[in-house]
Amino acid sequence: MQYLSLTQALNIRDSNDLTDGDWHWGALDWTHLTLLESEGSLWGDYGIRRDQVVPHAPGRPRLNVANHIRALLDMLSLGQFPQANGMRDDFIDNESLNPEIFYHVSKMRSLKNWPQIDAFMQQEYLGEWRRYKDGTASIDA
Repeated sequence: MQYLSLTQALNIRDSNDLTDGDWHWGALDWTHLTLLESEGSLWGDYGIRRDQVVPHAPGRPRLNVANHIRALLDMLSLGQFPQANGMRDDFIDNESLNPEIFYHVSKMRSLKNWPQIDAFMQQEYLGEWRRYKDGTASIDA
């Protein structure tokens, strides 16, 4: 399934109000939408909201849209670390979602850029990420 992701998806309000997302929608080019394919991805259709209005795009099309967590997972898997910087405190800003995030990030261990993903997560989540990896955290996904 095709879906809108990355920075553009971060700039579409989360209908559940669980995450903050981004707020720089006016600086993005909404005439060229970033569409990814869920088939064959590590996460399948996880975190994709179906038939959502894309309010900033011309004509306000309805598309499948990644939620903020999925958009950030896509960024990490693609090595877009500068764009994902601020994941924890700016874009997610909801510690209750850490177990879910850690679980899905852990699925990327087989990727070539895992060392960079791991370093990024250490920078964003500090000791909590290390304890999760070491199995010493009491976190259930």
